[in-house]
Amino acid sequence: MSVASDLTASSGPAPLPEARRTLAATGLNHALHDGYTDLIYVLLPVWQAEFGLDYVALAFLRSLYNGALAALQMPASRLARVLGARTVLVLGTLLSAAGYAIAGASGGLVGLGVGLLLGGAGSSTQHPLASAVIARAYGPAARGPLGTYNFTGDLGKAAVPPLVGLLLTLSGWRHALWVVAGAGVLVALAVGRVLPREPESRGGGEGARGRPHRDAARPGSGAGFRLLVAIGMLDNAARPAFLLYLPFLLQEKGAALTTVGLALSLVFVGGALGKAVCGRLGERLGVTRTVILTETGTALAILAVIALPLAPGMLLLPLLGVMLNGTSSVLYGTVPELAPGGRVERAFAVFYTWTLGGSALAAPLLYGRLGDVAGPHWAAAAAAGTALAAVPLMLALAPRLRAAPGRPA
Repeated sequence: MSVASDLTASSGPAPLPEARRTLAATGLNHALHDGYTDLIYVLLPVWQAEFGLDYVALAFLRSLYNGALAALQMPASRLARVLGARTVLVLGTLLSAAGYAIAGASGGLVGLGVGLLLGGAGSSTQHPLASAVIARAYGPAARGPLGTYNFTGDLGKAAVPPLVGLLLTLSGWRHALWVVAGAGVLVALAVGRVLPREPESRGGGEGARGRPHRDAARPGSGAGFRLLVAIGMLDNAARPAFLLYLPFLLQEKGAALTTVGLALSLVFVGGALGKAVCGRLGERLGVTRTVILTETGTALAILAVIALPLAPGMLLLPLLGVMLNGTSSVLYGTVPELAPGGRVERAFAVFYTWTLGGSALAAPLLYGRLGDVAGPHWAAAAAAGTALAAVPLMLALAPRLRAAPGRPA
């Protein structure tokens, strides 16, 4: 049974125009929230200069946003059972916009931290709820639309950070945050207007809203799922650990803020491509070979970016983005096969919570401290080592993947 069919077992698909409206609204929302999440990397050097922060403090600021995003996904799903997914998605986007408005209006570090915490709390609503809404709107044909939704997030990552980099050359960082907060309000209004009302309850009444579904014929292995989560945590820690230090590595090579924004955009454009490329590789080569290839390639590309001068390093960034983001799409597609007890929705919520939460904690506690002690070069090299650490775990998971029906190892 596919993810789509598992999520839609108790509700019929929507009419095609309504399903397309659902995809358009949730895709726009996804682009905004993923852009909100990653624009922080452009601002880290600015905050370091203004507040005199060390790398631990910078990593902690980033983790305020990502930690709230990770920790509140399951509560957001429970809230949607009461208010409906449409309402929670709109309120979450407004809360994220308010968070950035507060950060922009803040006169100090405390206000900035509060704003980032609220922004992450708002962004926690969109991943689990939007995925479920799309799956229920499209029914058994949802896998393609879910891929489109996943891709829209990378469009936001590619567009918002360079936009903020440009705004920083025209005005201060506070004004830049007010602009992106205003964009968030507009997106929230658009989602409220375009997204059909309560599509998640179609055909199933109140009992269908937010109810987990089971695929009893294919219960997953608890040990296999735990290995998958561990691999996801390592993969998801390597990405922010490297991106945390990329602006500083580039500035050491002579890059301006606009160049830093462009560099992040190149990484995210490559990441969008990687989700499609690595998905096809997973089908051809199998999950194990694909993950080993992408994690090893990620490590080698990070080390090359550290060592190369600015221009060739920039040219390498799209390829790095392909491998840095591509692994996550392969792991995400493996969750249904290993979901304990066949509870796919709960497995996705647990997977997101642990992988995002683990990276949010690791950034300040491990990589931030390492950056202060050894410098950004060694901290970025540690991100490469983190990617490589996923390889032996993937080899341990391989026999369980071979045992799972419908999934090549």
